[in-house]
Amino acid sequence: MSKVVVVGDGLVSSATLEEAAYQLKIEKPIEVKKFEWYSNVSPDEFRRYIKLIETGGPENVEIPYGILEELKTADYLLVHYAPVSRQMIESTKQLKLIGTCRGGMEHVNLKVCNEKEIPVIHVIRNAEPVADFTIGLMYAETRNIARAHHNIMKGKWTNSFTNDPYKTTLSNLKVGIFGLGHISKIIIKRLNALGIEVLLHSQHTNLEKLKHEGLQAKIVDLKALFAEADIVSLHARVTSKNKNIVNQRLINLMKSSSYLINTARPGLLDKRDLIDALKNRRIAGAAIDVFWNEPIDPNDEILTLDNVTLTSHIAGDTVDAIPKSPYLLREVINDFLKNRSSEMLVSFKKFRI
Repeated sequence: MSKVVVVGDGLVSSATLEEAAYQLKIEKPIEVKKFEWYSNVSPDEFRRYIKLIETGGPENVEIPYGILEELKTADYLLVHYAPVSRQMIESTKQLKLIGTCRGGMEHVNLKVCNEKEIPVIHVIRNAEPVADFTIGLMYAETRNIARAHHNIMKGKWTNSFTNDPYKTTLSNLKVGIFGLGHISKIIIKRLNALGIEVLLHSQHTNLEKLKHEGLQAKIVDLKALFAEADIVSLHARVTSKNKNIVNQRLINLMKSSSYLINTARPGLLDKRDLIDALKNRRIAGAAIDVFWNEPIDPNDEILTLDNVTLTSHIAGDTVDAIPKSPYLLREVINDFLKNRSSEMLVSFKKFRI
């Protein structure tokens, strides 16, 4: 018999997680215990809890009532955004695996998972939507699509923009990718199909591995990425080592004709330095989908700029990507159980399953 604890939330239902749990290839029969984490609050209220957990981690929010008792005898734990805190992990006696159906890991205390030797599997449930959206932002910013629409809606027929000296087709530009994960791999594949030259900086890949995956990119160091690319797109997680890594030092390496795109995490980018560069035209523009405070303050200085495209953290928002993510997690876990390895493994590398 296998006991699976699942925790639904405001974006992924516990019923879907339960269904995915029953389809795991684990010892039968399967018993599922369901919990909720702010499943019934408004979308705005739930986004507030997301922000709390993204900025402060799993210890910064409340855990579901009654879950500690059930975790004592649980074999598996499946969540979406719900916290997996030190208290939760330390309450377990026989937990074999934790699965989370999202890419970011801010909600899981990975340090304790490693201490307890518990594997953690995650999935990039909205990789394709974010990749498509990122390329859309490249077009929108370099060709003033959103800006022209905004002006027309305000009664202005605008034919000239601040980036007029640099306007060209995307095929004439080099795109630099900072960080290599599922999202950036899809972006590189799309850019390759469009015949666009790609530069890549990542500490976790090599040219032969890229070629094996059918991806074409020139691997460069970080300074070269910012100095040579016409568009720099950020696709890394925030760590203690790379927080605010894209600051004045790197931005000043960029061409005056270049653009910066961020659909990853706001913590990668120094807000003050970005605004300063845009105000003083040191770069041509930027497109941002993730913000340091959400929703954005109506008085935020970035709203006064005429060379930035802003979207309200919607890059991964499609009707199917998030709600159906437990089924993707099911497939990845089953593959992991069969092969004893996975690219989606983010903690303990030895298994007792």
